[in-house]
Amino acid sequence: MPQVAKRDLGGAELLELIIQSLESDKAEDIVQIDLRGRSSIGDYMVVASGRSTRQVAAMSEKLVDKIKQTTGRTSKIEGKDTGDWVLIDTGDVIVHVFRPEVREFYQLEKMWVQGGSA
Repeated sequence: MPQVAKRDLGGAELLELIIQSLESDKAEDIVQIDLRGRSSIGDYMVVASGRSTRQVAAMSEKLVDKIKQTTGRTSKIEGKDTGDWVLIDTGDVIVHVFRPEVREFYQLEKMWVQGGSA
């Protein structure tokens, strides 16, 4: 099996990879939040929704695999077993994938987005 060259992506390039993966998997209401200079948890946060627990879990698993294949990075993932709210920590980008009802309940992006724009 041929070895695929791994790329060391910066935060903005990794963000683009994540957005493309979520869009191709039909994630809904994707919001990206710039955390640079605002938090030490990462450079960016992405919040997205899936229509069901199965879609949330599948999108999250596929995203972690894509990041691993492209960069060689192993992301930390929490919540995939329940599929209500999955957290993926890539180091530079924190990704939250929710079922819509759970996202509405927690309103996570409202803590980070000022003035209602991302």
